[in-house]
Amino acid sequence: MNIGIIDCGGANLNSIYYSFKRININAFISDSPSELDGMDAYILPGVGSAGIVMNKLKENNLINLIKETKKPTLGICIGMQILFEYSEEDNTQCLGLINGDVKKFQSDSNIKVPQMGWNKVISDTDSLNGYYYFANSYYTDSNDYAIGHSYYGKKFNSIVKKDNFLGCQFHPEKSSDIGEKFIKNFINTI
Repeated sequence: MNIGIIDCGGANLNSIYYSFKRININAFISDSPSELDGMDAYILPGVGSAGIVMNKLKENNLINLIKETKKPTLGICIGMQILFEYSEEDNTQCLGLINGDVKKFQSDSNIKVPQMGWNKVISDTDSLNGYYYFANSYYTDSNDYAIGHSYYGKKFNSIVKKDNFLGCQFHPEKSSDIGEKFIKNFINTI
């Protein structure tokens, strides 16, 4: 099994790569459609901004590969957010694979932006419930595909699933044992 980690300008490529290496899964980082074409599944990594990520995907002709794939694809943090139609971050048109917009958390006396740290994920799927590590200033709450949610001043989607696309707002690669379990669950769908 080979996992293609799509290099879309994010900063956490190596931590994702090593999270697969720890569980003896071959992973490959690339921004080349021809190199990625032969992979069994894809990861859209999760550190960066919507505008930079979408521009990098366009520059490297990766938009069609992602939009047309039937292979399991996991979007992490910004990788999940770009699955939606639009992000307030950089006023960005995203991939449009899932209906809804991505909005910015509003800072106040109780809410610091970005959200940094552990937060609880509540899902109908018991195996996904638990505390995961989040690092996000943006969120989505407007879709029919949420399978997990969290609270940070308001309820927001922490896991979404549509067809072969799975998205998580948290960072499983930084979420210790439960994050590894989440990655293994994803691998089991391949």
